Amino acid sequence: MRKFEKISFKQFKKDIKDDKDLYDSYLLPKRSTKASAGYDFFAIESFEIKPGEVKKIPTGIKAIYPEDETLMLFVRSSMGFKWNVRMCNQVGIIDADFYNNPDNEGHMWFALQNHGDKVFKVEAGQGFGQGIFMKYYTVDDEDDVEKERTGWSGKPDESGK
Repeated sequence: MRKFEKISFKQFKKDIKDDKDLYDSYLLPKRSTKASAGYDFFAIESFEIKPGEVKKIPTGIKAIYPEDETLMLFVRSSMGFKWNVRMCNQVGIIDADFYNNPDNEGHMWFALQNHGDKVFKVEAGQGFGQGIFMKYYTVDDEDDVEKERTGWSGKPDESGK
C-alpha cells in the first residue's frame, strides 16, 4: 500500500497551529497530470521567503509505503529555475519507517532557502514541492540490519555524523 495521510490534529496543533478549519481544508499531495512522476505538495498557509532567508515549511503530511521504497522530496522545477529557491538538503530522503514514528508521526517538512534577489511568495493551496516514490535495492551480502527507528533521526547522532 502506498498513500498520503494528514498528520493527526494533535500533531497539527503542536507543529502548526490550533485551527481545526485550517486542518480540515488543506490538501493531500496529488499528481497534476497523467504522466507526472511527482506528487505536488501544497502550502497549508501562504508564506514568503526573503533573499538569503531559510524557512521551514510544514506539509501536514505523512506517507505510508513498502519498506523497499523511499519517498524523495524535491522543490518544483520552476522554483529553482525562475526564483533560485532550493531545498537546504537538495533532496529529502524519507524512509518508509519514518511513518508514524513516535517523535512527530512522520510529519514531513521542506526547508527552503531563497538564493535569489527577489522575495519568493507562495499562496495557500499553491504547489511548492513534490514527492516521488522510488524503489531501492540493497547489497546481497549485507549483514542483517536489526536496528529499528525509535524517532526522528534527521539530526546528527552523538558522533556528529
